[in-house]
Amino acid sequence: MTAQSAFDLIFRNALLRGAAAPMDIGVTRGRITAIEPTLACEAVEVDVGGRLALPGFVDSHIHLDKACLLGRCGHDHGSVSEAIRAVSGMKKDFTVEDVYARGARVLERAIVHGTTRMRTHVEIDPRIGLRGFEAVKALKRDYAWAIDLSLCVFPQEGLTNDPGSEELLVQALRDGGEVIGGCPYTDTDPNAHLARIFDLAEAFDVDVDLHLDFDLDPSWWHLDEVCRQTERRNYGGRVAIGHATKLSALPPERLKAATAQLAKAGVAVTVLPATDLYLMGREATHNAPRGLTLAHKLAADGVVCSIATNNVLNPFTPFGDASLLRMANFYANVAHASVNDFDTCLDLVTELPARLMNLLDYGIEVGNPADLVVLDTQDSRFAIAELPDIVMGFKSGRQTFACQRPTLFSPGC
Repeated sequence: MTAQSAFDLIFRNALLRGAAAPMDIGVTRGRITAIEPTLACEAVEVDVGGRLALPGFVDSHIHLDKACLLGRCGHDHGSVSEAIRAVSGMKKDFTVEDVYARGARVLERAIVHGTTRMRTHVEIDPRIGLRGFEAVKALKRDYAWAIDLSLCVFPQEGLTNDPGSEELLVQALRDGGEVIGGCPYTDTDPNAHLARIFDLAEAFDVDVDLHLDFDLDPSWWHLDEVCRQTERRNYGGRVAIGHATKLSALPPERLKAATAQLAKAGVAVTVLPATDLYLMGREATHNAPRGLTLAHKLAADGVVCSIATNNVLNPFTPFGDASLLRMANFYANVAHASVNDFDTCLDLVTELPARLMNLLDYGIEVGNPADLVVLDTQDSRFAIAELPDIVMGFKSGRQTFACQRPTLFSPGC
């Protein structure tokens, strides 16, 4: 038993991943200052009741600016390009207030589903200007009490072929953009697009997060150029690619080589199950391909991977509730993950996206912010298997939400 008088808060009986028994977690001024079996101190106490405590889910790839568009256009879209055109036709009319309201709706769902860190991609081009960016900056400020929001600015519809986009990107990077993204498959000169994105990343010393290789034709791709640029600029560990569905279409030997190439270059991969499954293979009449890159297998071979939400209720993905736990369960089902893979599937929405985003203060460790979410289970594997209730959440030691467990009313009640 350790006595200390400086705690503001103690979490009692919190089961941490990998621990054999519950622990107490002491918090001082919003940070974890002790993790021990028993802490003796007069402080505010929260009894976790032996349930699983996590540092919160990490959503490494979402689009808050174009969420919740169902009802504004038809959704008979069968391809990536059709979804891009559908949103392009709408976003010229987006206002700051509109983007803020739709983004807030998704953020609040994410918070009560246990997400504490998030990277949102924000479209920057002459059609939307900086309106979406200004709205998401306001969301970052207004919801900082519950979630850390990082802004990745990117040109969805090209760069070299879209005059005015680069100047807007530079302006956004000067005014709070924290990561730069790209979408080379929408540009008439993909390699020039990538070179310019990396130039801007170096100029502003920010990480790179690209939309890449989003189809099922493995006869060509931009992965080689991304790895080449990453190595040439010594940017390993600072580059991520999202979708990368072409990897799912590779035969085993080519996939093995690509995996080694990604691991060597230090390029991370984010798989976006809801969107990738919705948009890939729609033209097939039978034996439809899934279009889902197997993140847990890439991770086992040394590639930093995550799975993330991407889009919610729009032409890219007309589904979604911003629950990463549900997304991890969905992924595990579709990816044929075995029971032995369930812990890795949980890693794909916690530890691994935190590494991808270079979050050095993530985790339930002494010195880190007291960010915790409590799941109604005593086994981390069952977090994936049974989708337990998320009971409560805390950000820097302050409670951000609580969810009541369902109550059954039997005839005798």
